[in-house]
Amino acid sequence: MEETGQLKRALIDATAGAVSGGISRTVTSPLDVIKIRFQVQLEPTNQWASLRRVVHGTSKYTGMLQATKDILREEGLKGFWRGNVPALLMVMPYTAIQFTVLKQLKTFAAGSSKTEDHINLSPYLSYISGALAGCAATVGSYPFDLLRTILASQGEPKVYRNMRSAFVGIFRARGVPGLYAGLTPTLVEIAPYAGLQFGTYDTFKRWMKAWNLLRSSNSSQGDEFISSFQLFICGLGSGTCAKAVCHPLDVVKKRFQIEGLQRHPRYGARLEAHAYKNMYDGLRRILLEEGWAGLYKGIVPSIVKAAPAGAVTFVAYEYTSDWFESILT
Repeated sequence: MEETGQLKRALIDATAGAVSGGISRTVTSPLDVIKIRFQVQLEPTNQWASLRRVVHGTSKYTGMLQATKDILREEGLKGFWRGNVPALLMVMPYTAIQFTVLKQLKTFAAGSSKTEDHINLSPYLSYISGALAGCAATVGSYPFDLLRTILASQGEPKVYRNMRSAFVGIFRARGVPGLYAGLTPTLVEIAPYAGLQFGTYDTFKRWMKAWNLLRSSNSSQGDEFISSFQLFICGLGSGTCAKAVCHPLDVVKKRFQIEGLQRHPRYGARLEAHAYKNMYDGLRRILLEEGWAGLYKGIVPSIVKAAPAGAVTFVAYEYTSDWFESILT
């Protein structure tokens, strides 16, 4: 009976995670495409920097509004959902694995499978559980992340027509290691990112419960009830904090993923194959050639995207999980 209960719990967590990840990814895809275009552009990404310092030539994208207009004019509305299929194939198993592993780790740490017991875990255990869950999910879904970046960054005319042609092209050119290009900086990024996201989310939820207790004359009602709006705020805050801290590593990851990609000259300088020796060399080179601003290219659309993405993911997960649990129990 206990094994059946654990299997059912894992199924609920995996399904709820996949659904919440798919909803969040589809809703925020336009911001993700803009973010990626900024991150893989070697030239400055704002007008002030491009006037002060010409690094590689004329900048294609110099602001969120300008980038939005250009993508819409050159690629149409569908351009904002470019790479969304591999993104969904990446994010759905990613969030499924992430929430399943997270739940199991919290169950082990708390000695209980009840969600109300998990919220009282120490912040350190929440951060560590989130980091380990993020690493496990990243390894399991990484090739789709790479394909998503390639398809979202290539622009027009396309180098690869679809996900299949991208997979075949990368495999022929770089073999299996090519499908995991940038995995090291991704793992270095995802551990603190997932740890911060889940750790701060749990912390914010504890604060919300304490706040509800102060406001409510009925302590039991205030202790148990966290509104959907409060969950949204918790997800919003945790997503923003995590992305703001870890963004430079995400920039380096994207650069590794698009090394050697042939793109039309209007998109700027091409990043040659093996341009960076390793993650440290990538950080150093970007800092030397593009300045601190280079490490934070795409930070505005990234945070604008991360906040609602985190909020939608957590709220969708909480409600989907509760719904599936009510059906299966």
